[in-house]
Amino acid sequence: MDYKNIFFEVKNNIGLVTINRPEKLNALNDETLDDLKKCFSSIKEDYAVNVVIITGAGEKAFVAGADISEIHKLNVIAAKHFSEKGQSVFNLIEKLGKPVIAAINGYALGGGCELALACHIRVASETAKFGQPEVNLGIIPGYGGTQRLTRLVNSGRASELILTGDIIDANEAMRIGLVNKVYPSTELIAEAIKLAEKISSKAQIAVSMSLRSIVSCDELSETEGQNLESGMFALCCGTEDFKEGTSAFLEKRKPNFTNQ
Repeated sequence: MDYKNIFFEVKNNIGLVTINRPEKLNALNDETLDDLKKCFSSIKEDYAVNVVIITGAGEKAFVAGADISEIHKLNVIAAKHFSEKGQSVFNLIEKLGKPVIAAINGYALGGGCELALACHIRVASETAKFGQPEVNLGIIPGYGGTQRLTRLVNSGRASELILTGDIIDANEAMRIGLVNKVYPSTELIAEAIKLAEKISSKAQIAVSMSLRSIVSCDELSETEGQNLESGMFALCCGTEDFKEGTSAFLEKRKPNFTNQ
């Protein structure tokens, strides 16, 4: 499939999505959102892809935000559509059914931070910067940032970042739980691939059902979430991978999962 502003490749069941607008610090314009929607829609149905890594081209930015030249032209009606389009793409990523790792290699501001928040795991380079500076433009986060950031780091920290527009570095992002790990820039992609390969080696039905249960916790009550969890647990126990995994454990050998 051809894309205008992203690269996509698959190797060893790991998909690598690279947003490729380095001259614009990989800012998310309308075409790039279209590319991401097409790409992740394809990944969702591609059994050759177990885990996805998303990063930005160049050394300066993961995604520096939405394209301000497009935002500047918005009126009230167009702005609602603009926000809903970004939200739908990021919802697709969050609910992909496959783990998505954000390898944040530089600025992740505004829509870029929101893109990282829509991923399931976030690893960052030492040079990465994070923020929701929309208030400086007279707007608020529009791609899910007020919701996902609040749930991830707590309402106090999210309120501070959103209301001040402050930008924080990678170590502070890790301290507040915004990212999982911080690596030297030269090691970031290699470490993200190691993490992806580790997840890819597991029973993929169990991985997918685990993700479904994890993502649902923002939408369900604890009782509803536990009901879903028990249902997913039961379905896993009906798979060949369950038989293989438990047998391998008892026989003290490495399991050979077939994702069935």
